[in-house]
Amino acid sequence: MSNKRLFPPVASSEITPESAYLSRRTFMRASAALLTTGIAADSGSASPRTGGEALNYQRASPSANGFHTAEDQTPQDDVAAYCNFYEFGTEKSDPASYAHEMSVDPWSIEVDGEVSRPGKLHLEDIMSGFDLEERIYRLRCVEAWSMVVPWVGFPLAKLLARFEPTTRARYVEFSTLYDSQQMRGTRSLTGLIEWPYREGLRLDEALHPLTLLSVGMYGKTLPNQNGAPIRLVVPWKYGFKSIKSIVKIRLVEKQPVTSWELFAPSEYGFYSNVNPEVDHPRWSQKSERRLPSTLFRPNRIETKKFNGYEEQVASLYTSMDLKKQY
Repeated sequence: MSNKRLFPPVASSEITPESAYLSRRTFMRASAALLTTGIAADSGSASPRTGGEALNYQRASPSANGFHTAEDQTPQDDVAAYCNFYEFGTEKSDPASYAHEMSVDPWSIEVDGEVSRPGKLHLEDIMSGFDLEERIYRLRCVEAWSMVVPWVGFPLAKLLARFEPTTRARYVEFSTLYDSQQMRGTRSLTGLIEWPYREGLRLDEALHPLTLLSVGMYGKTLPNQNGAPIRLVVPWKYGFKSIKSIVKIRLVEKQPVTSWELFAPSEYGFYSNVNPEVDHPRWSQKSERRLPSTLFRPNRIETKKFNGYEEQVASLYTSMDLKKQY
């Protein structure tokens, strides 16, 4: 995009004051309508179910290894309706029914820990400060269903570079918003899941070119149930690693404990790479059900190691036993 704005190094004292941030919200929205660079999807009408405003973005270069798949994209309605987001309930339909109760305006992400320049970025700074691109990625859920989604976002590595990780940084920990008033599922699951929801990656996984911070899908901003306003997408791992509605990123020296490790350590490990050779204790991972799929018309396909991204990411794990370090 020709309107690229590079981030200069800033100290915490130079972070935008909240009052200035709120006063410029109207200006930012008006400016977005004037952007002509890149590809803009047909905006239509904003919908809590299928997303809001159209985004301006470039499609990832066809030469970028792994950024595209020739597989058919999953219909947007299926992606929006069939979700895991336990903050709004445990049924697949709960997030689409209740996630509209979460406010995503205003929003910011705090980055701290083993970084030289800790601070906070408001959503407007993120949307205007990073070039957005569309990547078509598969997403595989541990319950053996999968989808193909055109995500819009930017590499996580670019955001982390903004805060200058120190030499002690070896892992990245992520946290989801926790607000029991807006997220009814957190009230019913209190005592079962330790909130806020947390996930983690090794630093080299986080810096891999495939690892994406997504702000949209199908050309529009993310629906709340799909992780609005910003989520992680790690396409070679099971979907629960792609944490939604991120409010905090912390770089740490020791491997963080993730929410699913705390809840069921015998079933969910830290790495959670898609691996058909390692069955879940309660079901096989050798095949998956690609959405859309029904009881009478099942769309069952063979699961690929690393979700089909083995060529791009297998080198990250050459010294590991992936059956033990699952």
